[in-house]
Amino acid sequence: MENVFLHSISCGIVMIHIADPNLFGTEVPSGTTVHFACSSNSRLENGCEDDQQGYRRWGNGGGTFHKSASIDPSAFIEIGAIVHSECAVGADCHIGSGAIIGPTVKIGQSTKIGYNVALANCMVGDFCVIHSGVCIGQDGFGFFVDEQGNMVKKPQTLKVRIENHVEIGANTCIDRGSWRDTVVGEHTKIDNLVQIAHNVVIGRSCLICGQVGVAGSVTISDYVTLGGRVGIRDHVNIASKVRLAANSCVTKDISEPGDYGGFPAIPIRDWRRQIAIHRRTLKQEFCSNANTIQKPKI
Repeated sequence: MENVFLHSISCGIVMIHIADPNLFGTEVPSGTTVHFACSSNSRLENGCEDDQQGYRRWGNGGGTFHKSASIDPSAFIEIGAIVHSECAVGADCHIGSGAIIGPTVKIGQSTKIGYNVALANCMVGDFCVIHSGVCIGQDGFGFFVDEQGNMVKKPQTLKVRIENHVEIGANTCIDRGSWRDTVVGEHTKIDNLVQIAHNVVIGRSCLICGQVGVAGSVTISDYVTLGGRVGIRDHVNIASKVRLAANSCVTKDISEPGDYGGFPAIPIRDWRRQIAIHRRTLKQEFCSNANTIQKPKI
């Protein structure tokens, strides 16, 4: 091996990147320990020796993967990321440092997983972008009260399906389903700090802005836009091409496309008319009260 001058190094431990440690022929000075980092691109040869739990080091980026995982050679897994058993990672994927890819998770090709993302019980499609801090596939918030009055957790056993070309903003949470999979349709874009509860189904090409909260078992059709801080109660159905103004609250089904706003959400024209009437009424009351107040004599 050329260009390795260990005789001039006084370090106690040296890390060397090399495709095959058997090719290393340089004499190692006494008192120096050499560790090899493999750089091959094949699926199994890409890792160094197994640890006791069957994990290896991925040469293309230095992350950790389980030997039972199926990872395309072109995938890049950064140091600090972990791909657990039975996972599948597609071609040209990028998994950032600190990301945890839980057992049996499937990730399609050319998908980017940001720093400190946690994926479990989910399938992610092709060409997706999942930003830092996102949590997908954790248990939904489901409980019932038993005969003793205690809160008992309902089983949350299904998955989350993220279809192709979806983008999910930082620190968003998407819960796994209990009676049906939670689904985010293709080309849908989700902002930061969004909560999507269990059993929610979102159609294609939707736009969901920051701090939106969608309660359990909601069905949102295609091309829906939810403004910032919109809240949707459980078991509500929203038709295609609905647009909800920021801070709106949906308490019942919306069956016709159009613009809606308010609390509870109603057609935007009705909401604006109500606001105008309310302001006019308040102004009239203020003027009436002002006329009845006697001015002090000076």
